[in-house]
Amino acid sequence: MKDLYYTIQGPGSSQYKEKMSRFLSFAMPVRSAEEAKSLVKKYQNEYHDSRHVCWAYMIGPDRLEWQLNDNGEPSGTAGKPILGQINSFEVTDVLVVVVRYFGGIKLGTSGLISAYKEAARLALEDAGVKEMRKKTVVKVEFPYVSSEGVMRIAKTDEITVLDRNFDNLCSLVMEFPESRKEEIIGKLSKVEGASISELEWER
Repeated sequence: MKDLYYTIQGPGSSQYKEKMSRFLSFAMPVRSAEEAKSLVKKYQNEYHDSRHVCWAYMIGPDRLEWQLNDNGEPSGTAGKPILGQINSFEVTDVLVVVVRYFGGIKLGTSGLISAYKEAARLALEDAGVKEMRKKTVVKVEFPYVSSEGVMRIAKTDEITVLDRNFDNLCSLVMEFPESRKEEIIGKLSKVEGASISELEWER
């Protein structure tokens, strides 16, 4: 179904050791790049005594907004494998941070990639995955005489009424799966006097 996507159930964390280096990993739900970057700063402050605080995030149901950071590790050895695990789990609206305490033994490029990949995987596994659906939210304004026609549509399957107001000019705010957007708005537009405006959907 085209409006399905996946995110994590909640925060997850794990610890992983490789050749004396200790990796602390954290997966957190986020709704925006600003929130993700704010959380990164929090972890950088909290683990200021660590060698590296590396991270990656993915935002939005369409998984189009993302960023990663190696935080001083060789290019491509930390942020990329972390993002790779986010992609492997097919989740979005998520930030994964991996904190590394260096143990004195160098891991090499392949060793670093493997360690960051495993640390990210463990945190995401601990967080769990849940299914979500992309939604459309519309506000319908209509004269009272047309209320029966609007309510008939609003009572159909998969439509949730979020707010309603019945007066001389009535209004209804409703939410439904994005895959049914064209069909439902088409029906609403045929109701006499109905005015439809799309609102921002809060995930």
